[in-house]
Amino acid sequence: MDQDLSRTSLSRDAILLTGQVALVTGGGGGIGRGIALGLAEFGADVAIVDIDGEAAERVAALVREKGRQALVIVADVMDRDAARGAVATALEGLGAVDILVNNAGGTRPIKLVDMTDRQIDRQIDLNLKGLVAITQAAAKAMIARGAGGSIINIASIEGLRAAPTYSVYAACKAGMLNFTRTLALELGEHAIRVNAIAPDLVPTETMARFAPGIVSPEGRAAQARYIPLGRAGNLDDCAGAAVFLASAMAGYVTGVTLSVDGGTWASSGWTRNDADGWRLFN
Repeated sequence: MDQDLSRTSLSRDAILLTGQVALVTGGGGGIGRGIALGLAEFGADVAIVDIDGEAAERVAALVREKGRQALVIVADVMDRDAARGAVATALEGLGAVDILVNNAGGTRPIKLVDMTDRQIDRQIDLNLKGLVAITQAAAKAMIARGAGGSIINIASIEGLRAAPTYSVYAACKAGMLNFTRTLALELGEHAIRVNAIAPDLVPTETMARFAPGIVSPEGRAAQARYIPLGRAGNLDDCAGAAVFLASAMAGYVTGVTLSVDGGTWASSGWTRNDADGWRLFN
């Protein structure tokens, strides 16, 4: 048998990110914080980009407690010059950008007919346009270094399904997924892999503050009915997916969207109840 067809060289070290540098946008809180800490746990040094410098500093301190280098970059990725500058600062401060995690984004529910032009523009700027300049700058740096790389876009299940009161946000996340697939083709020849993570419900401090029902007993009971794994996601769920996609374990994975949703994308209207198990639209 050809040696290439019978390789069994995979080792535990393939999951490690030792010696690599990750840049995480929106790394000061929520899913971004979880991913920054997860990448550091597996050996990466981390540049934390956030508009909230104090929040980013708190995450940086936790990264350093893990024995890794951390660099705080206060920037708004919606500002193209600031986004490109963040990559330049990471290169200067940490020497490379091997992993880019485009996590910055967000939304609040509102019907399209009620949205102002300013609200629409902000949704597009934050959730779609905001990742283009920093991805372009990071990709150029990866190509120049010649060591490959991993770009991970944090999308949403709302990019895969209809999302009433989140129409513009959902459209942006769908655009992010096609951006991911297309860029995977463009950058493949440089050994740069581009993938996306599509979380569903992952309660964060901000979400709990603005939508307390999500963490209420009633909310948790509803989650047990419509999420096949019976619970909401957490930061480690997303961090684990990011670590995998950033590592050599995913060395032949590019252009994919990994749903980190407890099975809700698969359930597609099926809900669970104690009496009958799974039922459709009930």
